[in-house]
Amino acid sequence: MKTAIITSESSEKHITGDGHPEQPKRVVSIIDTLKKNKELLWDKPDVVPNDILNMTHSEDYINNLKDSFPKSGLNFLDGDTVVSPGSKDAVFQAAGSAISAIDGIENKKYKNAFCVVRPPGHHAEKNKSMGFCCISNAGVAVNYLIKKYNYKRIACVDFDVHWGNGNYDVMYDNKNSLYISTHQYPFYPGGGSEKDKGKYNNSLNIPLPAGTNSEEYFNAYDRVLDKLIEYKPDYLIFSAGFDAHKNDPLAQFELSSKDFYEITRRTLKATNKFTNGKVVSLLEGGYDLKALAESANYHVNALIETENK
Repeated sequence: MKTAIITSESSEKHITGDGHPEQPKRVVSIIDTLKKNKELLWDKPDVVPNDILNMTHSEDYINNLKDSFPKSGLNFLDGDTVVSPGSKDAVFQAAGSAISAIDGIENKKYKNAFCVVRPPGHHAEKNKSMGFCCISNAGVAVNYLIKKYNYKRIACVDFDVHWGNGNYDVMYDNKNSLYISTHQYPFYPGGGSEKDKGKYNNSLNIPLPAGTNSEEYFNAYDRVLDKLIEYKPDYLIFSAGFDAHKNDPLAQFELSSKDFYEITRRTLKATNKFTNGKVVSLLEGGYDLKALAESANYHVNALIETENK
């Protein structure tokens, strides 16, 4: 079985305004690169069941979100989270990409999947949007795996350079999930210290200083691998942000494009014996278009190599 790319044209119709870093060209740059690889399968997002949305976020928040999309122009949900008329389909299809990916893996259409969608999700908390994010796509994935397929030990590894406060909030009291994040600290959005452990000691946060280079990052990443081996997940979710790249304009880590291959490879090596290679990866940040496309391509290459073994 092969690796699938889940994407939708709606991701390009989510308009955030001139100069906004979370722009349609992000998905275009990745897709243009990945289309050169003829080994990949391509699929579309599915609909997120309402009960899964309401497990992930409050019902009031989801209802208010559905009413927030303007008929013209732009609407600011917070200082930097912007929606436009085309955003509604993009927001809910980004979450729906997780549903399609999971069903495709469970039905043996493909081995693993990378969801090239926007807006990202890992800053969206139970009751609010923030940081370019409206729905915790990783949270949707976790809750769908639990509700539909009865998974018990789901690990979410978030290597975006920003702490995924939304993922943490959504998974905070979920006994069936483990949330792990490496991120620049102190930094946006605040929080993400080692003291943030979740209600059931089900979160591991690894804060790292600005200027962290590849060697320093991978030394710290060994803690992620050790925790995963101890946890023995039966399913792996990546919140795959590529803004820890040295060329990214929004952060100050010093990783190279090839480092994202190594992050992925090492994580899969540690978990495949528990997950049987079942992995859903969801695009989060990454704002230098060239670095984003290169890094995402390396990430996918590691997914492909793993499923070929």
